[in-house]
Formats: sequence, structure tokens, C-alpha cells
Amino acid sequence: MLTQDQVKEAYDKELQRLGQKVYDPAVLPVSFDDITVPWLTGTLCREHPGAEVISWRTEPVEQGTTNRARLHVVYNSVGEKAGLPTRLFCKASHGLSNRVTLGLSGAAEAEVNFYNYLRPFLAIEAPRAAFANMDTETFNSIVVLEDLSDSVSEFCTQRTVVTRARAEDQLALLAKVHGAGYSDPRVRNHLDGFITWEDYFNNTLAFGMREGSEEGFRRAVDLIPPRLHKRHAEIWPATVAAVQLTRTLPPTLAHGDVHLKNWYITGTGRMGLSDWQCVTRGHWGRDFGYTIATALTIEDRRAWERDLLDFYLDHLNAAGGPKVSFDEGWIHYRRQLMTALTWWTITYNPAPGMPDMQPIETAREFVNRLATAMDDIESLDSFGEL
Repeated sequence: MLTQDQVKEAYDKELQRLGQKVYDPAVLPVSFDDITVPWLTGTLCREHPGAEVISWRTEPVEQGTTNRARLHVVYNSVGEKAGLPTRLFCKASHGLSNRVTLGLSGAAEAEVNFYNYLRPFLAIEAPRAAFANMDTETFNSIVVLEDLSDSVSEFCTQRTVVTRARAEDQLALLAKVHGAGYSDPRVRNHLDGFITWEDYFNNTLAFGMREGSEEGFRRAVDLIPPRLHKRHAEIWPATVAAVQLTRTLPPTLAHGDVHLKNWYITGTGRMGLSDWQCVTRGHWGRDFGYTIATALTIEDRRAWERDLLDFYLDHLNAAGGPKVSFDEGWIHYRRQLMTALTWWTITYNPAPGMPDMQPIETAREFVNRLATAMDDIESLDSFGEL
């Protein structure tokens, strides 16, 4: 494993390399201000001869791990008759820190490939992309999505109330994703081109995942149960062990970042899942635990987690996944919470050069929920079992 000094040296070199790269805005815009009418026409009208974009404007959205903006597009009469989308939501890696974080980890490439190659085969509530591409030399990327504003009643936050029915709907959606990764030959054919969860995790070490998350864990003394916080020296070794265990488990399509803010509620009350930038060949256990531990209040998670695991395992098998016993599923749940917490202690305490990924109140809530779940089900003590 690289030392902290070696990680910093590699990170600084990558910053220098990417900062010197020359972009071609005709292929991918350098910023939202560099989007042009010809580029939008080529991107949005390519399957409709005669259709053209005649004007557009941007509406900035929050900045975070990605650069985000909403586009309002006006077409000529051919485009209007074709019903081409007039409102679009864009996610990009225009900023240098965004390119480093998303490029080195593989997140930008994962999301582009998900929308281009996997999304068409999944019968789930999730956004669809009008365009997705990435420059593998500069890590500049953009994903142009349908704007869901008119069909969504709520984009979830840490304050969203997730009822038992909503939690089950989340898990039914995940079961379809994971089941397709196990049994749908179209999905499996493309899934082979995605990196493993272990490789994805190891890529994050280049920008300080270990240092940032360990310091975040230590700083979060008021959010983490005292019994667990006293064992801070065990957290990183157990996190690495949880990642390495996935080598021996049958891989499937895993979302990888299923915290509550990546879910939305449609006008008909269904749960939908967005932000597919952590897609890997991984194991379902992390998605399951990460979902219920961030979506539910501590009290509801304690009351429902066993029933929800039974619910999920039944739906996973029905969707084409393996038959998994409750005892095996429970041990996976206990172990795989480790890396879910790591995703949020680094968010609570970003490493140098990383963007601020989430509001501090969100990070505090999810660290508290995840750490309490780990303490409740004794995640640290699960690695000598089974």
C-alpha cells in the first residue's frame, strides 16, 4: 500500500498533468458556458434528420462531486414535432478537483458506461440519458439526462420520511438491478467491461480516501456511538477486509452509492434511483445495507431491518439472483456497512483537493445513522464468523 507521502505525490502529479491538458470543446464542452448550438444539435437531434436546436440557456444547480446545470432548449419545428426534450439535467466533471476525483476513481467512466450500455436493459425507475461521454485523457465528462422535475414529487434528502412501503420499494428496485446482473445475458455481457468493486475502492486511495475517512471518523466523536468510536484503530483494517471479501463472492451489477439523497419519489409514489457513478461488478450486500442504514431513522431501521432483509432476499431470488439464506445475508449486511461508512466519513472530512461533496448536515446525519447501525449489529465483530 502507498504511504501518505506517495499518495500525495501521485495526486499532485495528476493535478499537474490534467491542468496542462488541452480540451476540444467541439467534442465535449469545457464548461456549461462553452456549450454551443451546433454541439447541442449534434447531441440531441442526431436521430431526427432536419431537427435543430435554435437556442438554449442554462440554469445552474448545486455543485458537488459533479458540476451540475439544468438546460432549457428550444428546437425548430422539426424538433418540436419530434417531441425532443426541452429541459435537461447535466452532470459534468469540468472542474479540476472534479476530474481528479471522478477520473482517478473511475466514477465518470462508470456512469457514462452505465447510461450507454446498461440502462436500456433495466426495467426500473431511474433516469435515462440523451447523451453521455468522457475524454479518457483529461477525465472531462458530461452526462445529459432527462429532467425529471415534472414527474418527481420529491428529490430525497436526509429529512425525507421513508415509510416501510417506501423502503420495500427501494429494495425491490435494487433486487431487479442485482438480479439482472446475475441472470440477464445482455447486462452480463456489458458488465464484464466494468471494474470490480475492489479495484474501484483501491482507486480512491490515490486521492486520500484512507487519510480523509480515518480523520473524519475521529472528528465525528459526537456522531458515533462511544463503544464504536473507541475502536477507531480497527475501522480501516475492517474496511479493507470487507472490500477484499468481495473477491470470493459472486459479482453482480452494484450501484455503489445508494444513500438516501440519490433516491427520488415519483408523482405516483414510486421510489427511483439516480447518480450511477459508482457502478461496479460488486456484491449486493453493500447496496442493501447502505440503503436501509441511510434511508431509515435509527428507530425504524432497528425495527424493520430483519424483515427487510427477508423481503430483499426473496425479491433477489425472484429477479434471477441466487437463493441466499437469512444467516448468510445477515453476515454480508454486517460486514459491508464498513465501506458505506467510509464513503461518509470522507464526505464529512474531504481529503485535500477534493470538492465539498455534500452539505455538512447531510454528512452528519448519515455518519450517525451508519455508525449506529454498525454498532447495533456489531459489524466489527463479524469478520471472524462464517
